Amino acid sequence: MRRLLFVLLVLSLTLDNANAWSPASLWRLGRGPRMRPIPTNLRVLAERPLAAESSSWSSMTPEERQEKRRNKKQNQQQQQQKQQEQQHPKSYRMFHAVPIYTDFNDVDLVSTAPDFFPFPDDGEIVSPYDAHERDFAFEMKEGTVTTATETKMEDSHRSSSSSFSSKTHVTKTTSVTADDASTTTTSSSLSSSSHTFQEPTHRSSYEYYTQYSQNQQDEVVLLDDEDDNDDDSISKRHDNENSLRNLQVPQIHLPPRLVPNVAWEHHHRATTSFVHERLQRRRGQRDQTIDKQQHQLEGDTKRKRSPLVSATPEWQRLELHKLEIENQHLRDLLKDEERSQAMFAEHDGVYLDYSRQRATLKTLQLLQDLAKRQRLEERIQDMVSGKTINFTEKRAVLHTALRADPDEQIFVDGENVVEDVHQVLNQIKTFTEGVRSGNIRGYTGKRLRNIISVGIGGSYLGPEFLHEVLKTEPDGINSALGYNLRFLANVDPVDVERTCADLDPEETLIIVVSKTFTTAETMLNARTMRQWLWDFMGNDKEVVRKHVVACASVSATDKVKEFGIDTNNYFFRFWDWVGGRYSVCSAVGAVPISLMYGFDLFEQFLKGAQSIDRHFMTAPMDKNIPIIMGLLGVWNHSFLGYKTRTTLPYAEALLRLPSHIQQLDMESNGKVMTRHGIEVDYPVGEIDFGEPGTNGQHSFFQLLHMGQTAPCDFIGFCQSQHDLCLDDESLSSHDELMANFFAQPDALANGKTADEVRAEGIEEDLVPHRTFKGNRPSMSLLLPKLTAYATGQLLAIYEHRTAVQGFIWDINSFDQWGVELGKKLANDVKAHLVDARKSEDHVIEASNPASSRILNYYVNNSRTNACMNSDMSPNTNPLTRVTRKTHSDHARAALTPPIQHDLGGSIGKLS
Repeated sequence: MRRLLFVLLVLSLTLDNANAWSPASLWRLGRGPRMRPIPTNLRVLAERPLAAESSSWSSMTPEERQEKRRNKKQNQQQQQQKQQEQQHPKSYRMFHAVPIYTDFNDVDLVSTAPDFFPFPDDGEIVSPYDAHERDFAFEMKEGTVTTATETKMEDSHRSSSSSFSSKTHVTKTTSVTADDASTTTTSSSLSSSSHTFQEPTHRSSYEYYTQYSQNQQDEVVLLDDEDDNDDDSISKRHDNENSLRNLQVPQIHLPPRLVPNVAWEHHHRATTSFVHERLQRRRGQRDQTIDKQQHQLEGDTKRKRSPLVSATPEWQRLELHKLEIENQHLRDLLKDEERSQAMFAEHDGVYLDYSRQRATLKTLQLLQDLAKRQRLEERIQDMVSGKTINFTEKRAVLHTALRADPDEQIFVDGENVVEDVHQVLNQIKTFTEGVRSGNIRGYTGKRLRNIISVGIGGSYLGPEFLHEVLKTEPDGINSALGYNLRFLANVDPVDVERTCADLDPEETLIIVVSKTFTTAETMLNARTMRQWLWDFMGNDKEVVRKHVVACASVSATDKVKEFGIDTNNYFFRFWDWVGGRYSVCSAVGAVPISLMYGFDLFEQFLKGAQSIDRHFMTAPMDKNIPIIMGLLGVWNHSFLGYKTRTTLPYAEALLRLPSHIQQLDMESNGKVMTRHGIEVDYPVGEIDFGEPGTNGQHSFFQLLHMGQTAPCDFIGFCQSQHDLCLDDESLSSHDELMANFFAQPDALANGKTADEVRAEGIEEDLVPHRTFKGNRPSMSLLLPKLTAYATGQLLAIYEHRTAVQGFIWDINSFDQWGVELGKKLANDVKAHLVDARKSEDHVIEASNPASSRILNYYVNNSRTNACMNSDMSPNTNPLTRVTRKTHSDHARAALTPPIQHDLGGSIGKLS
């Protein structure tokens, strides 16, 4: 007895008075991940009266006990209603109803009880709500609301569960319409059922409820606890209470709803089957209603799923992995021998060391997983096979076809483009060899020894970078003797002056490079060069036909012809599937380079690029040099947050490579929209810059070591184009250069600690100023020697690195719409300037006051710039600026151009 009293005391302290013995409270005691049933002894104790009431309770008749229970329940309901109205003053003005489940095939169990029965996807109960603090509100069909007095979820749960336990319910319904409201009370006798509950085995909850509902369709009776006056009900409860005397605690009486092994057992088993089994159901045993809603949810999720790569699990894993890397220093990572030995790649003489990247082998694996998610290898194949991957311009991207072998086949619109490429290459070879041999001459019969390539952007930077390499390449030096190649890109007239200053127009061949033949700067410079030729040789059309050639797209043929160029012999076409910044391997680079250095040397350049193309298309990702560089570029920029990147060639001949990479990368990946038309929410497109070493070390390396972090690409060569060994010097000049090449990456990675600074005897006040944090990433590219072949390899590596990053970021790396807006606005400004030059009183009114102010200031301070004034007829063409000085006006005027190409040199071969 003492033990029972102790248990009673614990329970009374645990449960609140208002709901101390309610079934819902007891259900909470047994609730949990496993839905444990409430022990029988607790159910017995649940209705045991307090010690003070024990004697009076036993002396009451069943009718008196029932009356006392009813009064107590009404008091509890009133208290609960007041509490709930205080907590939800508005919601409790509405009616709520207890649903009557007559056919479980038509019941949406999830939507009707979202708070009471949570169904998470992982099959576990997540934060279940207290049963006595939840209500239901149901809207019935045809504007009718079925209501009951404000009950607790306890009553809702009891009434819903009793529909499949014993013969169940009585409820009070109120029909509310727009015209009137009437209350109809329906009651029926409470009768017990002796249905036996069997634990379902290997059956879904839907199968169980379907079978049971079929047996119960004709037995549904409504229940309300307030109708407990029924004589049959009271007498049956009295019989049940008498049967309790056979229990071990005969003084304790249970109400009918808690008769052991009948209603309560049915209630518990039904709850377990209804909730617990559903939470752990297998996919193949899902409830049809739930399954339908799940499919709808999955469909909505799929539609709403972000197509951004940042939403993929692979990207998220890299985000988490970044936290690991942030806690590791490069000086420690470099001590890992296994890691250091693994982080390199090699192909055809190109050696890539990326061990000084802030990455581990796990990082590389995660990046490769991301690449697979983005179908990188498939997209590479799409590019090289001629599929339309430039989706904004609806074009293929086939700069790799420009260096393909003649026997290869790549089809675009049903045509083998490789055949067209080699047809143009053969035409270029024939023409350039004719010029170099003297068979093709100028208008006055002189040999053409000066070449001016007029173009801008990719039409200029790529060929110039290659020209600077070959200028000091041994074979290039010999083959270029007697020829002069210059590039005119800037529309600034100073650039024209510098380009043409000491050249003889009669010996000069002009190459106009423009894909569309409409680029404003290029066409203005082309017209300037045409005027320069006319100023010296007259306005004969043959002057242009003999001294001007064009490199343009096939679609620009009419514009080329309109300019006066011989389209049969002096027009070298390329195609819309060649982007400007990827065009150096086309006629854009082939014509000027072959004229200057011979077609054979340019062909070696194509072979080097082809070597990397094949490596890029076939090598596995973990050994693929462009892919590794591209993935690490994404890692550094999008995850580690480095906004800039620098290219550091330790070869003076590559002085224009950083500029070419700058345009190649920034014009390709300087985008904000994905191929799905959605703005990116992750960083894309680094800011690229660079300078040859060691010049750069004395320019911006201070920032690289102690300021902002910029990942570095070091490019070096085992042999120099021209090495020097001086007397009394222990190392050659090239070794001196390469010592810096190897030292700088280690300095950036390891840094210099404060203790190391103190060990050098530095004053304490200066220690912080001479401490290097290190942990700055870099990679090193080492090649045998800077030749035409190696230059082609370098070009292809960086072209493909750019494409890889674009594929991972899901952007279009092959359009450049950002250039177009400025061009259009420039045309508007030119119209204002034309009007201002015609009249000194004209005031420009531009699109905004700021632009109007600065434009008027410019016009007022540049009156001398006018091409014509009031004294001139509109048809008068004054002398061009280019004719003010020619080759005869410069200091070298006495050294007139040689009649024969016998400039010599050490082994001059030209004659």
